[in-house]
Amino acid sequence: MGVNFIDITPLARSAKRELAEMIRKDNLHCVNMMLEPVNIKMNLYTRWGKRVIDFLVALIALLVTLPINLMIALITLFDVGSPILFHQARMGKDGVLFKLTKFRNMTNEQDANGEMLPPSQRVTRWGKFVRKTSLDELLNFWCILNGSMSLIGPRPLRPVYWDRFNNRHKMRYALRPGLECPSLTIKGRPMNWQERFDNDIWYVENCSLLVDVKLAVRLVQMVFNRKSSALRSEVGYGSFMGYCSEGNVIVGMKVPSEYVRAYCTKHGYASLEDAIEGRHRTRQELTDRATEEAHFNGNLEAQQPNLVATQ
Repeated sequence: MGVNFIDITPLARSAKRELAEMIRKDNLHCVNMMLEPVNIKMNLYTRWGKRVIDFLVALIALLVTLPINLMIALITLFDVGSPILFHQARMGKDGVLFKLTKFRNMTNEQDANGEMLPPSQRVTRWGKFVRKTSLDELLNFWCILNGSMSLIGPRPLRPVYWDRFNNRHKMRYALRPGLECPSLTIKGRPMNWQERFDNDIWYVENCSLLVDVKLAVRLVQMVFNRKSSALRSEVGYGSFMGYCSEGNVIVGMKVPSEYVRAYCTKHGYASLEDAIEGRHRTRQELTDRATEEAHFNGNLEAQQPNLVATQ
């Protein structure tokens, strides 16, 4: 009997975290027992040479792109207002956190639980453009300059994913994260989570100057390939939720139905649609309540002078 999958993308982040924890408790220990160890490639280049090249290239890139960054800052100010910068904690080498800074290209619209709405509902037209052209990556050269990142390496991810990684995929943090870690074999389409993680481990086990040169060339090709850039800007990866019992990655767009049913039963929802509707209904209730309070406060302020005058 096949496994049925359900897309949980519309759920709140808190719900997704709870589902991910259910998946972790069920499968992660068994998955770790099936894994082979990672043989980290450590040599003079990975210890010293890579960092020297990163520093020099990042310094030059920041100077050259300064006028472009100033222009992006101005447009961002008119697009989404102040602040123009977006800061987020990401996992760096050995799992150490660092602050990633980018120009904002999304609004801060939240749901009733105070959680951000999905990126697809918050990104602006200008945001779509800078993502498609990779202009949103330019400030990352500062992270490369200060040593938090590298030019080439696994993409830095949010800390929420750390406990979901199996022991093998955690080793993607044996090296500094990078702007991108392209695949030399998968071309013409974005990689899914499974392919990305496996490719990251391949890189950790094979990192060298020659490999970095090949991947840098591949990265430039991706940036200036309109079709590739469009695909990367529009693709929806979904949340990384964990692993099934066989060790394959589970994403938010394809969660086994057994976990969704368990979540709905626990919280008294008849179905996923009921859970989603409950989220939106609660949001509307709070919006209506805020409107009523604002109306009441407005009336009270209008009456205040008369009250003072009669005292």
